[in-house]
Amino acid sequence: MRRAYTAILAAVALVLTGLGGGALSASATTGDIGYLDQAYNGSVNPPTSDKPQTKLWYTGGLWWADMFDTVSKTWHIFRLDRATEKWVDTGTVVDSRPNTLADALWDGSHLYIASHVVTVSTDEAPKPSVAASPAYLYRYTYSATAKKFTLDGGFPSTITTQSSESMTIDKDSAGVIWATWTQVSGSATLGYTSSVYVNGTNPKNEKAWGTPFVMPVVGAKVAPDDISGVVAFGKNKIGVLWSNQTDESVYWAVHIDGQPAVSWRGSQAIHGNKQADDHLNIKALQADASGRVFAAVKTSADLLPDSTPASPQILLLVFKPGTGSWSSTTFGTLADCHTRPQVVLDEQHSIVHVVATAPTSAGCSHSGAAGSIYDKSAPMDNPVFTPGRGTPIVRDAASENMNNVTTTKQGLSGATGMVVLASNDVTKRYWHSDVSLGAPAAPTADFTSSVTTGAAPLAVTFTDTSTGSPTSWAWDFGDGTTSTSQNPSHTFTNPGPYTVSLKATNTTGTSAAVTHTITATTPVPVTTGPTSTAVSTTAVTDVTIDSPTGVTDGDVLIAQFTADNNPSSTPPAGWSSVLSARTIGTGAKLFAFYHVVTSAAAEPASYTWTLSAAQKWNAGIADFHGVDPSTPFDTAASGATAFTAGTLTVPGVTTVTAGSMVVGGVGVDSGTVGVTEPTGWTEALESTGAQVSEVADNSQATAGATGDQTWTLSKALSSAGWMRALRPKG
Repeated sequence: MRRAYTAILAAVALVLTGLGGGALSASATTGDIGYLDQAYNGSVNPPTSDKPQTKLWYTGGLWWADMFDTVSKTWHIFRLDRATEKWVDTGTVVDSRPNTLADALWDGSHLYIASHVVTVSTDEAPKPSVAASPAYLYRYTYSATAKKFTLDGGFPSTITTQSSESMTIDKDSAGVIWATWTQVSGSATLGYTSSVYVNGTNPKNEKAWGTPFVMPVVGAKVAPDDISGVVAFGKNKIGVLWSNQTDESVYWAVHIDGQPAVSWRGSQAIHGNKQADDHLNIKALQADASGRVFAAVKTSADLLPDSTPASPQILLLVFKPGTGSWSSTTFGTLADCHTRPQVVLDEQHSIVHVVATAPTSAGCSHSGAAGSIYDKSAPMDNPVFTPGRGTPIVRDAASENMNNVTTTKQGLSGATGMVVLASNDVTKRYWHSDVSLGAPAAPTADFTSSVTTGAAPLAVTFTDTSTGSPTSWAWDFGDGTTSTSQNPSHTFTNPGPYTVSLKATNTTGTSAAVTHTITATTPVPVTTGPTSTAVSTTAVTDVTIDSPTGVTDGDVLIAQFTADNNPSSTPPAGWSSVLSARTIGTGAKLFAFYHVVTSAAAEPASYTWTLSAAQKWNAGIADFHGVDPSTPFDTAASGATAFTAGTLTVPGVTTVTAGSMVVGGVGVDSGTVGVTEPTGWTEALESTGAQVSEVADNSQATAGATGDQTWTLSKALSSAGWMRALRPKG
């Protein structure tokens, strides 16, 4: 928010505290603090803005940044050479649009950058979001050997087609990438509205975004000047924080990982007279056992008529999931004149840093004035900050116009140090600071797993949550296999408890091993239940089959019928095809469907399929117990057709889960021919009289290939068949 400072402070010259100690090496002019970097001429917006966003990340023992290349007028990935304190262009292009800004996220496996077209809107001069201005998600894979990032195939993907003032992203434990932004709509004639928007990816496909939606909680209708930020926290939650200057509140909404995208619970973080402004930055440590969230927010206290130099201007908010509430402490007062704060978390020392802009001189001409970048810190457990502006860490003595500091979402340590990037929009030059956070310590290893128990073979994804900035990892899965990936995936083939251990290493040393137990259980095999059969020796359009007796909740029913000639079929509600219908020569057609029983008490006494023309038919339904109702099939279906032959061989399938039940069916263009199932199989049903329909099954104690299976007919006729495996519950 760009507002004049209160008159009471305009004439106040203050003696600042906290300005000494830790000043960095000058890079050019005497009095400079930090390091002068390359120009960014051609960038439409200050390249280190916007307030909720971060442009830096740390991996492979190196600092990286999304920076503007003034020669090509495009955004590139740069690497910091700490020996010379110079940014090196890696040549990897992020976005070719100079009117964009971006938010960067390193999750330990991939780099994600959300780049959006910028439309800055204020309350005094609202500007609606511009359509056909897509925000893109880029995903990159890092090569430690080449020290370079490569864009992954299929990216970028489109987050939204609208421009916005800001946009941030984070990734939850279910693998969903979340984005949030505020979007202004309307016109000068009709008036303007602004809302907090959210969107997320498919957890199994980061290239597929949902439809953007307005945050479905109270307080999501905001002023044109307001912004939002997103953060993953507590190991299983995602949170969105936003300002709402229309009701003088900062709001907070939480989503539990894995729940429907629109399932959010909202509340107020703070509320009160002039407590909201459009400056906020939010961070969390996934390794924090208490799941705390830290946010720096700016108030509008400078507009209060009774404000004093000691009135709070910047607050540090702390959310504790255990209490479900926020606490606040003052980072800076009106006299300090801080603006555009960012939170940095030193996880090794449990220290929270807030870095912000403030004037270099003692006075404060107005809230939001550029000047120098300052750092103040406090213990995470008791975040009480020393009065004053803090320690200057970036200053251009010849042009005191430093602003828009940015850094990383990641937790830092003595091994990483703290690198911040800022920009001087008068000289159009980047500046950075490289601050020591003390001596490095060996990491403390820890990790989470996608599941802790389930039926073998059990696929598990492990996520490293070690602190202390490790650079290498040593996993032992307890089954004779190991990995050096940071976030490996592993399948436990056989049942049993497995002690999984992790050691993490950085330049200082190696952690003690941390262990967690993964239990792969013996699958309960799928079993057969009762069956029912039906026949119509006269041509009719309805195929009606009684429900088998003894059906229970969670059972899977397989229905098969063979109809004369070549009709099409419409199934009853709740039934789906096992495979596409198969034509038997020129005289009949084979159909197979399945249905998951969600409530046995609500199931009808019979089920009816409608044929496109009246035909004779034979049919049956087989009931199967112990099937996984969410993923009933362990394999795709295979099928075969034979013409005037005494046998029918159906291609084999390969199961992946022990205890699966392979089910197969055969239809014959005859009303009387006998059918014999493959060796070792059990016939579930055989219906004759019009067109033969037979279903058989074979339980698979272990996973693997079934091989081709052959049915035998009592005489040579045309036939068709199929085979598919039902998956057992874990």
